[in-house]
This record gives sequence, C-alpha cells and structure tokens, in this order.
Amino acid sequence: MIESLVEQIEARFTEAQAQMGDPDVIADRQRYADAGRAFNHLAPAAKLAEEWRLAVNDAEGAEELLAEGEDPEMRAELNSARERIERLEEEIRLAMVERDPNDDKNVIVEIRGGAGGDEAGIWAGDLFRMYQRYAERLGYKAETMEAGDGSYTFEVKGDGAYSVFKFEGGTHRVQRVPETESQGRIHTSTATVAVLPEVEDVEVNINQNDLQIDVYRSSGPGGQSVNTTDSAVRITHKPSGIVISMQDEKSQLQNRERAMKLLRAKLYEAELQKQQAELSAERKSQVGTGDRAEKIRTYNFPQRRITDHRINFSVHNLDQVLAGEPDELTSALQDAEKRRRLEDQAGGA
Repeated sequence: MIESLVEQIEARFTEAQAQMGDPDVIADRQRYADAGRAFNHLAPAAKLAEEWRLAVNDAEGAEELLAEGEDPEMRAELNSARERIERLEEEIRLAMVERDPNDDKNVIVEIRGGAGGDEAGIWAGDLFRMYQRYAERLGYKAETMEAGDGSYTFEVKGDGAYSVFKFEGGTHRVQRVPETESQGRIHTSTATVAVLPEVEDVEVNINQNDLQIDVYRSSGPGGQSVNTTDSAVRITHKPSGIVISMQDEKSQLQNRERAMKLLRAKLYEAELQKQQAELSAERKSQVGTGDRAEKIRTYNFPQRRITDHRINFSVHNLDQVLAGEPDELTSALQDAEKRRRLEDQAGGA
C-alpha cells in the first residue's frame, strides 16, 4: 500500500512541476496559483517519498550482504534502515491526509474581552497584537477592521492563512497579576477568539430581502469626515439574527463592503458548524472544527507556561509566544489534526 502511495505522490509532484513551467499555465493567473498551491502541498511529501526510497534501497542492500554471511555492521545498518522506513511511512501518510477545504483561504479574526472586567479587555488587546505580529512574521497581510474597547476584528490575507489561524478559535484564559492590582494577587480573565474563513459571494447565497441595512453617524475619533457624515453601516441578517456594524472607514461604501464580507464569513461558519455537528456528533476532538470550546488554552504568567487543553500540550516560552511566535503550539495542533483526519479516513475506508 505504501508503495502505491509513494508512486502517486511522485506522479502528482512531477505533474505539478510540469504545470509550474507550462507557459499556458503561467499566463493564466488562477491556474498558476492553483498549480503553485499543489506544488507547495506536495513538496514535503515528495521529499519524504525520496527519503523512503533511499531507506528501502539501503535495507535491500544490507539484506543482500547479510545473505552472504552474518555481519554485525550490516545487521545494524539493516535495523537502522527498517526503523527509518517505518518512521517515513507514518510521516508520508500524515503528509497526504485529506486537507481542510478552507485551509488556503484568508481569515477574519474576531477577539472579544470575556470574563474579568477591564483586565479581560486588556488581555484581548494583547492577543490582538500577538496575532498581528504572527501574521506579519509569516509574510501575511493583516488589515484591522475594528479595534478598541476590548473588541478587535482584523483580516489576515495570504495562502494558507486559515490553516495557521484556525486553531485559535475558542476561549483563551490568562492568569497573571494585573498592573492595577496593588496586593500582587493573581487575576484570571478570558478573551474569546473567533476565526472565520473568508468566503466569496458564490459560496454564500444571501437574499437581499433578508437584510436590514441602517446607516448612521460614526462615533469616536476619526476626523471630521468620519464624525459628521452618515458613513457607519449596520447590517442585520433577519433569518439568523446576526448584526454587523462597521464604522472605521471614511465612506459608507467601504463600511458596507467590509460589513458584508464579515456577514458572509459568519453565515458560512454557522453552516459549516451545523454540518460538522451532524457529521461528528460523537467526536470529542475540538481541533480544526472551529468550535468555541470553553478554555482551549491557558496562559500562566507566573510560571511562563502556556497549556493547550485540547491536546494537553504545554510550552514554557510565554514571552516568545506573545511576541508573535506561537509556532510550537501551531505545529502540535496541526499534527494532532492530521492524526485525527488519518484515523477518520481509516475508519471510513
């Protein structure tokens, strides 16, 4: 079975390489982007497949020499090659697990202060800055849609943005001594994070008759043009009760476009969660589902420890994570999701 999987990887990777160099594909921006995504997705698996073939050749060579007579050095070489083969077969299967169809999409991230009063709002701002730095460090483009009063919404644009940020959805709990705490007591507060894959018009059918659109005067700082014109927009989707307000842009048109983008994402997520609930009612794992489980992660400042409760995984580099480097957590969650998907595929086979 692994032999056929390796052959499939090699054939698909060769095809992706050929498409990347095809003038007709290069001339078509959409086809070239699709080919690039396929190439990038298959490249790690192709490298593993190459290593697997080398390990198999080493094992076969050692077996041939051992057939002529026992040799401790060759026996060690054979055992080492077999261990590599076993490890590589597992890695190849994980590399070729069926991907989340949303993984390549841009995302909209919403952060809201939860329990804990003013400290919750401060914590929401800390998470907002952490994600902004993380997005920038990965080469994504982060655009703020709303910021202030413990409530933040921003968009992250770039191939694979959802595959990185989707694990952040849920309740983030922090344990630390607030700056305003004179007695030095540890305070617990929370912030909720929602991660929505950005969707196109064609993916969500919105009946304009289901919308109530109100315009009003923006409030707060923003300059004369923001505060003296009816540029703010509030869109109510009557069937779902979802209300989106947007006022950060100077023009009513820009605020309307951003509000519609966020509405589409919220409606898409609601439908996605409904489907997942129907298909996976018995599934305990929260990884990759986007469910807002209570307390997905705890940030313990006194111990400089972060624990992700979904996979019972801890790191002790809190300062580094808040500086925009949660890569170790993301990698562990991605691995857990791949293993779950592999188990699901095996169970459904």
